[in-house]
Amino acid sequence: MNTLPSSIATARTLPELFGARLALTPDALAYRQYDRTTQGWTDWTWRQVGERADLWRNALLNEHLPAGARIATVLNSGVEYVCLDQAVLSLGLASVPLHMTDNPGNLGFILADSGAMVLVIDHPNYWADLAPIVAGLACLRRVIVMRPHNEASAPDARVVDAATWLERAPAGADTAAPVTPETLAAIVYTSGTTGQPKGVMLSHRNIISNVLAVLHRITPAADDVFLSFLPLSHTFERTGGYYLPIAAGATVAYARSVGLLMEDLAHIRPTILVSVPRIYERSYLALREALAKAGWLRRLLFGLTSYLGWQRFQALQATPPRRAPLLARLLWPMLDQLVAAKIRARFGGRLRLAVAGGAPLPEAVSHLFLAMGLNIVQGYGMTETSPVVSVNLPDHNDPSTVGEILDGVEVRIGANDEIMIKGPNVMAGYWQRPEDTHRILTPDGWLHSGDQGLIRDGRLVIKGRIKDIIVTSTGEKFSPADIEQAIIADPLFDQVMVIGEQRPYVVALAVVSRSSAEAAAATLGLTGELKDCLASERFRAHALAEIKHATAHFPRYVVPRKIWLTLEPWTVSGALLTPTLKLKRFNIATAFAAQIAALYK
Repeated sequence: MNTLPSSIATARTLPELFGARLALTPDALAYRQYDRTTQGWTDWTWRQVGERADLWRNALLNEHLPAGARIATVLNSGVEYVCLDQAVLSLGLASVPLHMTDNPGNLGFILADSGAMVLVIDHPNYWADLAPIVAGLACLRRVIVMRPHNEASAPDARVVDAATWLERAPAGADTAAPVTPETLAAIVYTSGTTGQPKGVMLSHRNIISNVLAVLHRITPAADDVFLSFLPLSHTFERTGGYYLPIAAGATVAYARSVGLLMEDLAHIRPTILVSVPRIYERSYLALREALAKAGWLRRLLFGLTSYLGWQRFQALQATPPRRAPLLARLLWPMLDQLVAAKIRARFGGRLRLAVAGGAPLPEAVSHLFLAMGLNIVQGYGMTETSPVVSVNLPDHNDPSTVGEILDGVEVRIGANDEIMIKGPNVMAGYWQRPEDTHRILTPDGWLHSGDQGLIRDGRLVIKGRIKDIIVTSTGEKFSPADIEQAIIADPLFDQVMVIGEQRPYVVALAVVSRSSAEAAAATLGLTGELKDCLASERFRAHALAEIKHATAHFPRYVVPRKIWLTLEPWTVSGALLTPTLKLKRFNIATAFAAQIAALYK
């Protein structure tokens, strides 16, 4: 474990952490970002980032905002976002990070609920959609648009483009309130799977304690390179992919988009990747699809590599570590070169740590990548805990768990097997929601997670969500997430939701992969429009057969008997997924109520 510099280890606030990094390594590489004007990657040193943050700070000072004012952001992740955020934090203001993919109605609600005084928005088109919703919002004093806009199309006097706003701000007297560990750093709105979003209040103490606790488990080095592609509105990314690299002095490269992620992985060749499970799942499904089209020899080599690679992983993780079986030791150098190294090359070829969080990682996915020598570790947390509670380590990794509890954090298992959390990382409460705060936080500081779990050999195991347990009309109980994870491992399915609450049997709604569906339709002898093929009894029977195979290890009563299929993906902007890509079950059930009713006729 690397020893942290004292200025980092003793930082009490995020501005102190940033200031310590600027002083320690001012000329080291801090960020890389693609410049669409030059069509190349631009490098930023810590000194340059600090100077740019000062410009934002002066401009915000020029707005004469009261202490604790909320600054809302609807921005793509990147260096400008970092500089703005650091300026906000240094002034004792509170950031309200909003999701780029959220709908205008939801954004309008959050702006009003938080009382945001300043909104920084990426593109004038976003403001055009949002402007009518917040036209009468008196608290909103200033709207800063990052890209130039036509004044005639945006007559609102509050609107100004960022370049103009930054240039005209003089370096005035510093009248900012002092920043303390208890100062509110951010109000992060959790979209949840039902209901209106709630603002999670995170202090500087909450976030700093979490960053330092993670650093004592996973210590990035100064020569590590992160590839960031999750939005900075996501607490997992803010802590793990933004504040943590500042503390470590590592470099962060900002991916151009999820669509170009594979190209960026090949170019940047990161050593650390922080992601939600869906990215790993997509790579897994792409491998499965390619394998289905491969010849018998390639499939044989892949299967042998997976089998022996998993034996190697288990041997290394044993306490104490033991030697892998003889066959694995003899064949691995060849299999690694022929198969495993090529799979690791998809992630750039030098990835030493891949972190999965925000949702459960399917067992089949983690087993495959671990067998191929990719150090993928799961952690657990929630926005209300800043967010990390536990994490596995590469050399102490049990993929059936979410790892050991962080130092300074307490976990106990309460009634109904609920995971209860206490520590300096636990939020102050929900913004202007005392009743909701009282429901989730006990008077002595224990947080109700809503997740069920157990502690096994010192590690936390997640069993499911308390509210997500389905009880059929016959009294059978099961976790839908477990079934959905098993089904999604099949290349045919991109997204799945199972239904069965107070119903006589279980059914499923599923978004299918177009390429896999086309191949299946051809095999089944179906012709015509693909969407018509999906509605045919023959294709549905095929889909149910695939599900039956994927869920063979589950009780029969949890296996869907009927299915409705579509090619249209469920999206965040369509309000069917949370920003962490979890299913909004109530919204999906409402949107497809007619289809569900038909499945139960």
